[in-house]
Amino acid sequence: MNSSSPRTTPDRTPGDTFARLLDMGFERVDPEPTTTESLRLDADTHKVTQIRPAMGSFVSVTALHQSQTLAEHAIGAAFEEMDRVIRLLNRFDGASALSSLNDAGRIIDAPPELIDVVGRGLAVGRRTEGAFDLTVKPIIDLFRDAASYEPLAPPDEATLRDALELVGPEHVRLSEHGVRLERSGMGLTLDGIAKGYIVDTIATTLQAHGADRFLVNAGGDIRTGGDRGDTAPWTIAVRDPDAGAPSWDSDSWDRTVVPETIPLTDGAVATSGSYEVYFDSGRLSHHIVHGGTGRSPAQALSVTVTAPTTMEADALATAVFVLGPAQGTLLIEHSPRCESLIIDRHGTQIRSRGWRGTPAPPGEPA
Repeated sequence: MNSSSPRTTPDRTPGDTFARLLDMGFERVDPEPTTTESLRLDADTHKVTQIRPAMGSFVSVTALHQSQTLAEHAIGAAFEEMDRVIRLLNRFDGASALSSLNDAGRIIDAPPELIDVVGRGLAVGRRTEGAFDLTVKPIIDLFRDAASYEPLAPPDEATLRDALELVGPEHVRLSEHGVRLERSGMGLTLDGIAKGYIVDTIATTLQAHGADRFLVNAGGDIRTGGDRGDTAPWTIAVRDPDAGAPSWDSDSWDRTVVPETIPLTDGAVATSGSYEVYFDSGRLSHHIVHGGTGRSPAQALSVTVTAPTTMEADALATAVFVLGPAQGTLLIEHSPRCESLIIDRHGTQIRSRGWRGTPAPPGEPA
């Protein structure tokens, strides 16, 4: 999933730090903006965009405002809030609240953000009958070497059975101020929900600083507010998972890479897929696993979900991926204000009834 704003793609070297970040490690990188661009759209509107590396990708924030200075201030405040929440929810940072919970099996006086995300994640798990599961960390850990973080061969059945004993949201106890994991060796991963939560936090901060028209793109987790400056909605591109990344310096959409676009005014989009992080050449073993079997679902290549918030879109995209096209589409059609596009392993596109995507038009991305 990509927005129509230009963005930079980092080099990925197997085994380097970036590989672990792709597993949704919330590593904070250089705090300074990678790029800043300001454009006057008309007499009353300035468009300011800043792009920064964070969360294993690049985070782009575009804000429209009457004042360029106030737009820049709103974006700066949004990035500061992003950094603060990342420090709480980064499971690869030994000092984070989430790491403290996973190390000790409990946390007392937890930050409200951790309580909020865990509570919402457990609620999505109940809503999806376990398709979304915060407790699959012991399974995911089997696919990476703890020291080098290099991919490992898929675990044997005995090892997998032992890990499955440590999986299950029914073993998580959540209170107003704390979280406790009932079984020794359990751990929570907020992959599939925390990045969406952070994008929503960025959006809320922008709105609190008077920037009601905005586009936030955190590596494909996208949130929009208002229009793009010409009363038209923001245009979001859905990427073909088998076609590679789109080229944003071209003069037109490449329909082999971007088969559809979505108009979005006030809402969110997120994509889950097996094409980014996988552990075997056939991409059958990847970072999305079923909490009941410990194996990676194999029916879909990517799932794109639109929803009112990025956190909901993020979590539901993961759940739909686990459920598969038929059950996943049924889940979305019973989720208010949510729609989905699934691309399966044969390249077939399965849309929910209200999906609003259209074939990518020729011409420059807007």
